[in-house]
Amino acid sequence: METKRTIYLAGGCFWGMEKLMRSLYGVIDVTSGYANGTGEADASYPIVCTGTTGFRETVRVTYDPVKTNIDNLLSAFFTVIDPTAVNRQGNDQGTQYQSGIYWADDATKEEVLNISEKYRKQIPGFAVEIKPLSNFFSAEEYHQHYLDKHPDGYCHIPRNLIARLSEESRNQATSARDPESLKETLSPMVYHVTQEEGTEPPFSSPLWDATEPGLYVDVTTGVPLFTSRDKYHSSCGWPSFTKPVQQDAVVEKEDDRFGMIRTEVRSARGNAHLGHVFQDDPESPTGVRYCINGAALRFIPVDKLEEKGYGRYRSLFS
Repeated sequence: METKRTIYLAGGCFWGMEKLMRSLYGVIDVTSGYANGTGEADASYPIVCTGTTGFRETVRVTYDPVKTNIDNLLSAFFTVIDPTAVNRQGNDQGTQYQSGIYWADDATKEEVLNISEKYRKQIPGFAVEIKPLSNFFSAEEYHQHYLDKHPDGYCHIPRNLIARLSEESRNQATSARDPESLKETLSPMVYHVTQEEGTEPPFSSPLWDATEPGLYVDVTTGVPLFTSRDKYHSSCGWPSFTKPVQQDAVVEKEDDRFGMIRTEVRSARGNAHLGHVFQDDPESPTGVRYCINGAALRFIPVDKLEEKGYGRYRSLFS
């Protein structure tokens, strides 16, 4: 199993971006440096500050893909930057402060392009660089962990925002939990459904016909799976959705149990059994029905998103 992945992020002064990224759940290491510039010599702070080399103040973020993903990291990144600014972030101006997202491998490239395109469509005047990494030089030692060495040092990202995003990332820890520990914390029905591929009786969950706006998350990990915007009333007796909040939030696999060929739906991070997906459902607005056990879900109302650490998802309901 892949245990480490890397992405490069430029978001203004690297002191604040390094502090933010190191605070997020699943991040293993962050290094401040200079990326995608010109010149034969290694980059240095005095050279980069001339604004003539094209180098961007950038952090190299190494993370555990079992515990977090690029989508989570970029969500925090876009929360703290001005994506319309050119050669500027906060009070800092110059080419070294241009925001950017850079990849060093094909798998990361595909994810970055897909995710960043969603932001590009939503943000008029989108100006974030989206490019492959051409070079990266670590910054001088005194720049590394700068805000830990100088707690009152300059930071263009508000400290309380860093703290909030850090807490949110931990509330949404995406690592799968050990089945034995789950057995101690989950009710017998929830455990049977999620860990033993069981099915709750129809009409038994209070979520099957719930209409309140909000987010439906994996009961075992807290990872968002569906939203009320994609939920519809189905006479089957189980919560039904037209699509997941993100396609990579779930995994679909063939299920040939009980003499039927069906498509099982599991949570991607927690590997919890959720239910099944069906095509050509006459009650579905799109014909697709994600038929999900209510026991596999936890509901977060819109007015509780910030309190429960899901504030970044509020825009889904605007």
